[in-house]
Amino acid sequence: MKPVRIFFALISFIALFMSCNSQKAIVKVNAPKDEVRIANDSLEYEIIIIEPGFNSWLISQPKQNYYSQSFLEIKNRSFVIEYNYRVSHPNRYSKDLYPQQIEYDPNIDYGLEVNYLLYNYFLYFQEKYNQHFIGSRN
Repeated sequence: MKPVRIFFALISFIALFMSCNSQKAIVKVNAPKDEVRIANDSLEYEIIIIEPGFNSWLISQPKQNYYSQSFLEIKNRSFVIEYNYRVSHPNRYSKDLYPQQIEYDPNIDYGLEVNYLLYNYFLYFQEKYNQHFIGSRN
């Protein structure tokens, strides 16, 4: 994948976590464009995942209700910490894969849908780019 696509996918994640609130999310999946869009009713935050293959990969994963929200929050906190560590060490990790930090506030209730998609994106990211985060299932 071109670094530009990775950058835009990560920027989308970052935009979500910089401006999230606890309102109910709406999830829209556009399979032909391989795009997942999540927004709240008042559009105070939006996340768009544009990652070729993510939608078809996501279909093969356990459904959203398989995990508890607390499980997903714990995993996402851990993955965000690991991801941000890699962003802050560009001599050890590629700037193309880790261009910018993700803000994930453990005091904000992002809801089950957002946590589910973020968790699965981290799993997909690790698998696709042969990365391994502490606490992952690989």
